[in-house]
Amino acid sequence: MDTNNIKRVREQLGLSQAAFAAAIGVSQGNVSHYERQRQDVPPEVARRVIAAAHERGVHITFDDIYAVEAGEARQRAANAAEDIHQEGAPHA
Repeated sequence: MDTNNIKRVREQLGLSQAAFAAAIGVSQGNVSHYERQRQDVPPEVARRVIAAAHERGVHITFDDIYAVEAGEARQRAANAAEDIHQEGAPHA
């Protein structure tokens, strides 16, 4: 399951879970599951989150919804670099 920033986005908009749910066309239970990382945010819901934010004067993108933390991104990059290094190493 991918990590999402739905709670951060909702709080940035100043909405309760119920109001946010109504704005994006899902149940309050869905919002709760998204925020607790128990359910992935489908791309269509992410599009509605972006539209609801824009209607309220807040510019967000898919990256704002699905972004990984900087530390995790650095670790993934380091792991990928190590994998490439190992693949290119001569075999004994």
